[in-house]
Amino acid sequence: MNALGRHILVEFYDCSPELMNDVVHIENSMVAAAETAGATVINSTFHHFSPYGVSGVVVIQESHLAIHTWPEYGYAAVDLFTCGDSVDPWVSYTYLKDAFQSGHGSSMELRRGQLSLLKRNDFNLDALRDVAPKSIEADGTITRDVWFTERDENIALSLKHSGNQLYKKDSPYQRVEVFETLAYGNMLTLDGMVMCTQKDEYVYHEMITHVPMFSHTKAKRALVIGGGDGGTVRELLRHEQLEEVTLVEIDELVIEACKLHLPETAVAFGNPRLNLLVEDGIKYINDCEDGRYDLIIVDSADPVGPGEGLFTAEFYSQVYRCLTPDGVMITQSESPRFNSGVFVEIYETYKQIFGQDKVHCYLAAIPTYPTGTWSFSYSSKGNSQPLQFDREAAAKFSKEQGLKYYNEDVHTAAFALPNFVKELLSNGSQQAINA
Repeated sequence: MNALGRHILVEFYDCSPELMNDVVHIENSMVAAAETAGATVINSTFHHFSPYGVSGVVVIQESHLAIHTWPEYGYAAVDLFTCGDSVDPWVSYTYLKDAFQSGHGSSMELRRGQLSLLKRNDFNLDALRDVAPKSIEADGTITRDVWFTERDENIALSLKHSGNQLYKKDSPYQRVEVFETLAYGNMLTLDGMVMCTQKDEYVYHEMITHVPMFSHTKAKRALVIGGGDGGTVRELLRHEQLEEVTLVEIDELVIEACKLHLPETAVAFGNPRLNLLVEDGIKYINDCEDGRYDLIIVDSADPVGPGEGLFTAEFYSQVYRCLTPDGVMITQSESPRFNSGVFVEIYETYKQIFGQDKVHCYLAAIPTYPTGTWSFSYSSKGNSQPLQFDREAAAKFSKEQGLKYYNEDVHTAAFALPNFVKELLSNGSQQAINA
């Protein structure tokens, strides 16, 4: 492209008046239009005017999408500005035309910053930078930073990547992507949320597996729901005592992406002790026979999308039924700092099913997860206690297997909860009693 950016000026006519006054619908549509075109959303701000009308902007890594609506005329004025050639603004145009139920639209594309008319300024641009200077190519252009950002309305995580998106496919369940980050290696994301990276995935996978395996040493059969990246089964299969490990992953694209670009996590998919099933984990649990598994690990994403059904009392009750009398359930249980409401709610659910004294929380530090503090649950159907384990065996195993995070001291320390976590769990229990 012989310009710095593409700017499309759009007018949408005969739109749904109701939709043109629905600020939530408009913001969601604008964000989705950016993401559908392959843009990286940084932030968005929208305002509803009285008595009607909406204005807003979606800031993207590649520039912006902006809108103002006149519901009384069923009309919207939109501009779509993208820098470079990695994002096609016409994809956003088509998406918004459908989202606003527009009868017809008119548009004009401008090429902004014609390179033939530009020349580099001799001014010291590096003096304006708040970071180290970026490299300058032979033709005088600047190699710009490219960032992946996972965010909600209150917090964000940004990781710089090479600009090389290794994998991007939409399954019937979610968008599966792999980015080549500079600090954490290849990174798997689902619907824009970080699942794992090459540099720190071992923390999650070692803690979700070795804590229960050294606390429940009689386990012979293990089931993993989710975990299509392969890291959890990789760690489980280090334990020779396990005769059978079953992995049930709903999305085959997750498995495909990790085989291609995160081979360290996907290394155990060919293990003869692994029974790999691509199907719905909820259905599998519902159809599973009573008392089938000694250990069930729910290695789910956050409670949205295909993982939403894995955060219900009905599902956990079925897991309880599928455990042997001494069986143990392990789950990732969110960040107590980032998602306190969900954190408290799921622990109250576990306690109702397993019993107040049978549910334990433990923590690990995972830099690329929101707030860096992540929790796991240990719920025992029988008398298994997570702090009653063979320290010598755990120490020997950690050394022989070359583990990077788990050891006998970490096992014990993980259950030493900060006061704010204790208060969350205690207050949740008290609220349940008072209700």
